[in-house]
Amino acid sequence: MGSVLKRGRYVLVAVVAALLVVSCAFNKFAYNQADTLAAWQADDYFDLDGAQKEDFQKRFERLFVWHRHEQLPDYAQFMRTARARMEKGTSREDVLWFIDGLRSRVRNASRQAAPEAAALLATLTPAQIENLQRKFEKDNRKYVKERKIGGTVDERHEAESKRIIKQVEDWLSPLNNEQEQRIKALARELPQIEQLRYSERLRRQKELLEVLAHRGEDRQRFTARLTDWMVNWERNRSADFQKQLDASWVKRADLLVAVDRMLTPDQRTASLQRIQGYANDFTQLASQGRGESGRTTAAR
Repeated sequence: MGSVLKRGRYVLVAVVAALLVVSCAFNKFAYNQADTLAAWQADDYFDLDGAQKEDFQKRFERLFVWHRHEQLPDYAQFMRTARARMEKGTSREDVLWFIDGLRSRVRNASRQAAPEAAALLATLTPAQIENLQRKFEKDNRKYVKERKIGGTVDERHEAESKRIIKQVEDWLSPLNNEQEQRIKALARELPQIEQLRYSERLRRQKELLEVLAHRGEDRQRFTARLTDWMVNWERNRSADFQKQLDASWVKRADLLVAVDRMLTPDQRTASLQRIQGYANDFTQLASQGRGESGRTTAAR
C-alpha cells in the first residue's frame, strides 16, 4: 500500500499532511509536525531561498488548516468503515476498496494543493531545477538498490516480502515466524513488475521536468498543467503496464486476504483496535488546533 502514497512526492511536499495521515507510518505526533517535515523536504528537493521558504510556510499552513478540518473527519469515517468490513472477514473486494479509498484521498489533497504548489514552483530558478534533478538521481539510486532492480529474481522476492511484512505489521498486528514464512511464500507468487515500476517512476520524473519548463508562462495554464500531473498520474501509462499493474494489485489483494485468514483471534482483535485507533486519532486531530506542538489554529 505504501507505493500508492509515494507517487508524485517531489511536488507533493505541499500535501505531506495528507500523505502522513493515510500512510503506514501515521501517528498524531507526525501529523502535528507535518509543517516541519514538509519544509525540510521542499528545501531538500529545491534548495529554497529565504523568501521562498517563507512563502512555502504560509501556503502550507493554509492547506494544513483545510486538511485538518475538511479531510480528517472523512478519514475517520473511512477507517470506521474499514473496521466494520474487516470484522466480517476481509475479501479481495474489501482490499481493493481500501486501496481505491487511499488513492482518491491522495488525489483530492493533490487537487487542493496544486494552485499553492504552482505559485511556489513558478519562482524556481534554473539552479533549483538542477538541484531537483540531482535529487531525482540520488533517490533513483536508492530505489534501485532497495528494490533490487538489477538483482536476481530471488533477491527481488526477498525484498518484496520484507516490505509486505512491514506493511502488514504497521497496519494490523505483529506476525509470528510461521506467518512471516507463509507470507514470503505467497510473495513469490506476485508478478515481477519492478522494472516496469521503475520505468514508470522515470516517466513521471521526466513529465514533471517538462511541466516545470513552462513555469514562466501564463500562471493559469501552468497551474492547469501541474494539477493534471499531480492528480492524473496514470494518464500516460502504457496500456501494457496498466494491465500488468491491475493484475498485480489483484494478486496483492489475494495475498492480504490470505494474511487476514491466518491471523489468530488475539491478532484480529489487536488489528481491529489499531484501525479504530486511527479513526479516533483522526477525530481528535480534526477538533484541535496543533495538538502536541502547542500552537492553535487561531494563532496560525
